[in-house]
This record gives sequence, structure tokens and C-alpha cells, in this order.
Amino acid sequence: MRSLMIEDFAGANGQGFDLSIGEATMALTLVDARPLPVNPFPGQLRHPFSLMFRAAGPVILPQRLYKLRNSRMGALDLFLVPIGRDGQGVVYQAIFN
Repeated sequence: MRSLMIEDFAGANGQGFDLSIGEATMALTLVDARPLPVNPFPGQLRHPFSLMFRAAGPVILPQRLYKLRNSRMGALDLFLVPIGRDGQGVVYQAIFN
């Protein structure tokens, strides 16, 4: 399996992702993809980055690995952490380092 890079998410802001919860799905929207500060070390495979997703519903899912699907990118397994709620829903973050 190839490591994901921030370039894989170029142009994906605003796109929908379906998060699988058993037999059901929950809609997420990618709201931000940004690089993180680089602290290079020998053998580093990629530059670190962050993805922020928003779910419109009131339910807050626990942090864990989830299966997501996007029409352009296909299936992805991402570890998502709920980081807060705003006026538009619940925000989740995935960090890649």
C-alpha cells in the first residue's frame, strides 16, 4: 500500500466522503488540507500534513480507524479524531506524519 501525500488531496476541498459505519454511511466533507511544519529526520517518507473533515449531523464518533470512500479517490482507511463542534457540525482531523 502506497503512503498518502498531501498532493493526493489537491483540489479535494469541498468534496464529499462517505464514512462507513457498519451497514450505514455518514457524509463528511473535506474542509481543509494543509501541510504541517517539517522537522526532517533520516528516513522520513513524506512531509507531514493534516486533513479536516466536517459532518453535518450532531453525532460525535469516537476516534478510530474508519473506511471512507470518495468518488475521485476511491476507498481510504483513515484514523479520524473528533476535534470539536462548530455551527456547521462536527469536525474531525486526520494527521499524517
